[in-house]
Amino acid sequence: MTEPSPSPSAPAVDVAIVGAGAAGLMLAVALARSGVGVAVIDRRDPMPRENGAADEGPSDGRVFALSAGSRRVLEGLGLWAELAAGAAPVNDILVSDRAGPPLVRFDHAEMEAGPLGHVVAADALQRVFADAARRQPGLRLLAPAELEGIVVGADSVRLTFADGGTLDARLMVGADGRQSMVRDAARINVSEWTYDQTAIVVTITHARPHDGAAEERFLAGGPFAVLPLSDGPDGSHRSSIVWTEPAARAADLVQLAADDFDAELARRLGSRLGAAHAVGARWTYPLALSLAESYVGNRVALIGDAAHAIHPIAGQGLNLGIRDAAALAEVIVDAHRLGLDIGMTTVLLDFERWRRFDNTCLAAATDLLNRVFGIGNAPFGALRRVGMKVLDRTGAARRLFMLEAMGLNGDLPRLVRGEPL
Repeated sequence: MTEPSPSPSAPAVDVAIVGAGAAGLMLAVALARSGVGVAVIDRRDPMPRENGAADEGPSDGRVFALSAGSRRVLEGLGLWAELAAGAAPVNDILVSDRAGPPLVRFDHAEMEAGPLGHVVAADALQRVFADAARRQPGLRLLAPAELEGIVVGADSVRLTFADGGTLDARLMVGADGRQSMVRDAARINVSEWTYDQTAIVVTITHARPHDGAAEERFLAGGPFAVLPLSDGPDGSHRSSIVWTEPAARAADLVQLAADDFDAELARRLGSRLGAAHAVGARWTYPLALSLAESYVGNRVALIGDAAHAIHPIAGQGLNLGIRDAAALAEVIVDAHRLGLDIGMTTVLLDFERWRRFDNTCLAAATDLLNRVFGIGNAPFGALRRVGMKVLDRTGAARRLFMLEAMGLNGDLPRLVRGEPL
């Protein structure tokens, strides 16, 4: 690739972020509030459509389990209040093997930071970030806009749009997901493989309240997660199900009639929530793991799924992306204040060194959990259950797991610590 030639007709910004999902918009808002000139580019309007009927759950089926650390970031940006009313706190996490009773209980009362997390609808979170971006001075939101080409040079990056317009930036950030155009333009290789598993996502109503407890059941077909939701407008108790099965089996399940689907659901759900019924659409998502070989290149940085996409078994994908964004924002803002070139590889390598260990460890852990709990022979199952019981009785180990789930362990960015940039 050749270096873009200077052009007075090409508006310039400090940072061009490709991808207007939660991580990209969070980074953009944080940077703009710190005096860094930002543009966000996406081929779609970042504002999600309004929900359908209130009892049908979120518009694309997804919910996010926001960790306590991610909540701190939102609080620091002044955005949490807009989400809090509809967010369901996760006070406890129950873990069981196969159809048995919970063997491990992670209780928020053992920690001092409040709930372990909150469950929010994906479209509600996206709406809050999109609205904040639209209102933020110093932030240019170029969406919908069709990006046609990217040329990375020694001193700048030029983005060319389908309408012939161009944009120059000192740094380009890829927040554009698993099939990242930015990653391809920077010639960063990616290692990836599929699990031949599909996650079925559906909202359920149930007879008994969930009492703020999330549940992870490790079943023969794959993990089965129950995430607490806020009660419906009619007072109905609701949860979101993330139900993993081999791809072929999942394809059959989503085609079942309502009563048959509820019967399959009941077999896996157990009795804790009482009688349950699926409501609204059934959404499916194929599962895969991908890891970029590098998070940075000359004038390029990757965050979120563009850098790493992991198995949803721990519900941490979005939280990793938010921590990426918080760390990159800190690196950029500190360099900007010192008058350094924010696109230099030497500056960006601080971000890569900071985030790679955390992301790689969690990717490996989720992959291992999925494989270990998928082993069906009886002796191995007995060994698993013994290990889980030991964990439940070991307070220090249990609290360490909770700190990880809360996103409060390790070398944390200032925003995750609840401090200003």
